[in-house]
This record gives sequence, C-alpha cells and structure tokens, in this order.
Amino acid sequence: MNQRFRITRSMQEDNAAEAISLEECKQYFAQRADFAYSQTFTVKGPESIMTIEGDFFMWNSGEAEIPFRLYSGDLYVAVSAEAVVPLMIEIATDLQADIVEG
Repeated sequence: MNQRFRITRSMQEDNAAEAISLEECKQYFAQRADFAYSQTFTVKGPESIMTIEGDFFMWNSGEAEIPFRLYSGDLYVAVSAEAVVPLMIEIATDLQADIVEG
C-alpha cells in the first residue's frame, strides 16, 4: 500500500503563512518540463475506469504518471516509487512548506 503525504504550510508557527494556491502551483510547475497540469485524473482498474476532478500536477517519471493533487491549500501525493521522495522534498523546500504523512 502506498503512503500518502501532504505538502503544507499549516504546520508553520507563523499564522500568516498562506495556503498553497492554484496560481502559485501553476507558476511553479510550469517551470518544470516533467510536470503537466490537469483538471482530471483517471484511474484504470481491471474492471472499471474512474475519473476524479480536481487540480492535478502530473509528474511523468518514465512510464509512470504520478499525481500531485492540490486540495484545500495543500499538495497531496502518494509515494508509489522511491523516486517520488526526493522530488516531494524538493517541491516542499521550493514552496517553503512542510511534509506531513496522511
């Protein structure tokens, strides 16, 4: 089972810390060639297909496509491969945010 992590500013002592905005994410991820923005994420199972609406920043890692989902001012990602961990840390550092499991 994959662990899910949240990149957030809510843990910071400075109460004025802003939530991560859609505009901020679009600007940040637009600078990265390995990411693409999508308003849907489709999961294909053996017997069904499910489409989830939202704000997704899709990371293309070889054949895998890993979604970073912006929801309520936080970015969520499931660690399905070891390569996601250093990328998640890099993104959190660049956005001046913390990483929380859950």
